[in-house]
Amino acid sequence: MLPCSSRGDSNGHSTSPATITTTTTTTSQSLSHRERRKVRRLSRDASSADGAADAERDAPPCTDFDVAYFQSYSHLGIHEEMIKDHVRTDTYRNAIFKYKHLIAGKVVVDVGCGTGILSIFCAQAGAKRVYAVDASDIAVQANEVINANNLSDTVKVLHGRVEDVEIDEEVDIIISEWMGYMLLYESMLGSVITARDRWLKPGGLILPSHATLYMAPVTNPDRYSQSIDFWRNVYGIDMSAMVPLAKQCAFEEPSVETISGENVLTWPHVVKHVDCYTVTLTELETAETKFRLHSMMRAPLHGFAFWFDVEFGGPADLPTSNGDLSSDNNNCKNGGQRKRRTNPSEGLVLSTAPEDPPTHWQQTLIYFYEPIEVEQDQLIEGSVTLTQSKENRRFMNIHLEYTSGGRTLVKESVMR
Repeated sequence: MLPCSSRGDSNGHSTSPATITTTTTTTSQSLSHRERRKVRRLSRDASSADGAADAERDAPPCTDFDVAYFQSYSHLGIHEEMIKDHVRTDTYRNAIFKYKHLIAGKVVVDVGCGTGILSIFCAQAGAKRVYAVDASDIAVQANEVINANNLSDTVKVLHGRVEDVEIDEEVDIIISEWMGYMLLYESMLGSVITARDRWLKPGGLILPSHATLYMAPVTNPDRYSQSIDFWRNVYGIDMSAMVPLAKQCAFEEPSVETISGENVLTWPHVVKHVDCYTVTLTELETAETKFRLHSMMRAPLHGFAFWFDVEFGGPADLPTSNGDLSSDNNNCKNGGQRKRRTNPSEGLVLSTAPEDPPTHWQQTLIYFYEPIEVEQDQLIEGSVTLTQSKENRRFMNIHLEYTSGGRTLVKESVMR
């Protein structure tokens, strides 16, 4: 088993204690691009998901899935995909410079820094010091990038998990791109919580500050036709016997793909709202909600789509309540309204909604094995429960119950 605090470096670089703060390093075997994406979906920095809620608690143990996660992120392709997502990267840069007056002269920690691009943006915004933390060997390259841009006096790369590295001062700002597919799946929000509880000053800034997961019923006849109806006539041959297997292969597990606003049948429903200033690790274990939605058109209902927004709110948006998440959900009529924001004119939002420009997160689809015909204004109601898997906290168990047209059905799936 490889050391938990490191993953392999596919480029063959060695780690020098003289140039980078690190724990233990190793070399990983090469992974194909498809394997890297699979490992990423399995394991994206959830090594920190069970991290300490306070500084006295022991760090969570390292598992084989942690090691696989660290190995996957040593490959440049994953970071290239994220940086080339201009919606993602431009929004983060815009947020950093929007709050330049709060960052200048202050101390920042970048949780899961990757190649270090967000840390560099913070340095460009005038940060006094930036701690760029990453447990993967991409930290080696990040340190080289920092040096090449003459920022080594400002940006300090810490090679290790947030639970394990040491920062001998409080920080003013935490920045992190922690979101996973379906927001909470394979995400590293647990690491942000740990960093917040270990180092953030009272009244400090967290970017992004809030996040909201949405869902809505969708129609997608093209996807169903391509995956299922294709088998009914293959070069004039009836291969319908393949249809049951095709449905299982295509629709058993959640699918990450891009749809458009035209596929969405109702107003979106809020599944969970996350306040990064107050959310706890326990609150990440389960998200559940009931929904009552009305179809805006007559169409076959093929499943449900999930997507998310994150908001970059300033310190003025800090909550004054006890952090109860239910209040935000209760302010969303039938899930039809986006979450109430404390200061809408100030919030900068990164959205992965179907009607917005596409991102590398796309949308997550839960498909039915059989479509349901719905009429305009027809009620679609039910409940959804998302839970961290006991098998592996990176996995997400999805329990979906829905009723429409007198039919009540249950769809169980695991995002892994």
